[in-house]
Amino acid sequence: MIDTVAPVAVRSLRQTLAAYRAGGGDPTTRLTDQSFLHATYTPEGPATLWLRWSRDPAPVDDCGLVAEAWGPGRDWMLSGIDALTGAGDQPCEAMQRFDGAPSAVSRALRDTRMIHIGASRNLYHALLPTVIAQRITGHEALRQWRRLCRALGDPAPGPGVIVGDLLLPPAPDTLRARPAWWFHPLGIEAKRARALTEVARHQGKFWEWTSAGTATAGSKLRLIPGVGPWTVGSVLGPALGDPDAVPTGDFHYPHIVAWNLAGEPRATDARMLELLAPYQGQRGRVLRAVVRTGQGAPAFGPRRRTLAIQHL
Repeated sequence: MIDTVAPVAVRSLRQTLAAYRAGGGDPTTRLTDQSFLHATYTPEGPATLWLRWSRDPAPVDDCGLVAEAWGPGRDWMLSGIDALTGAGDQPCEAMQRFDGAPSAVSRALRDTRMIHIGASRNLYHALLPTVIAQRITGHEALRQWRRLCRALGDPAPGPGVIVGDLLLPPAPDTLRARPAWWFHPLGIEAKRARALTEVARHQGKFWEWTSAGTATAGSKLRLIPGVGPWTVGSVLGPALGDPDAVPTGDFHYPHIVAWNLAGEPRATDARMLELLAPYQGQRGRVLRAVVRTGQGAPAFGPRRRTLAIQHL
């Protein structure tokens, strides 16, 4: 009898930690081939986390990871490093579980096996850029996120030589005090502005919701005005480490899934969920793997762009 040796979990920290960065110019986060610098709010106050590593990709326990943090939330940030970096995630188990899947799925899972699903435990930070991204192009969403942070974000805690001009996301009290018209010059219309202020108003509850698990957190989040299925499905993965979270209402995802899994150039959310149903429990992982490595569906237009509102 031949013993079966479990494959060694190899992780790319750079690719894994990219889930917490809103684009290359994110004022709250810097990511390089060997470091990750992230400023945020924790239940204990603001904090900056600095991770460095010497090998990437590498086995989870052999990447040379070193961590430092500053600010009142320092200990909270350091306590969550394993969760943040997806140390306990097992992408190879998903590959083995769906060994008989169509070639597009098997290939996508194989090509993304070094990307682990981590959990920031921080719904507030995950929600802000996601709400901004509702109903507009990705490029415009990243630009508006940068504008918002530069307008309202305080300097990140930590040595200036390390953090430089890194910013915290807008503080909840600061954000919720802004009327809807204040956001107009940033290009954020009233509907998304109200969603942002509602997220800020509920921020104190997010830590309890996170501890209660993904089902409870998802149901609670859907009660916040302006936070719908797309937003909830987009944040449960990076914030809570949910490998099954699927955003519905996305302009592109149903078409990409249907094209790669069934050769269909157009699809609805219902059809996307039908095609992902065999991967229950790992649907979010499969979705993102296919989106990242699969073929794009035949050309179609981008989501509607929201233009900046000019004062006359």
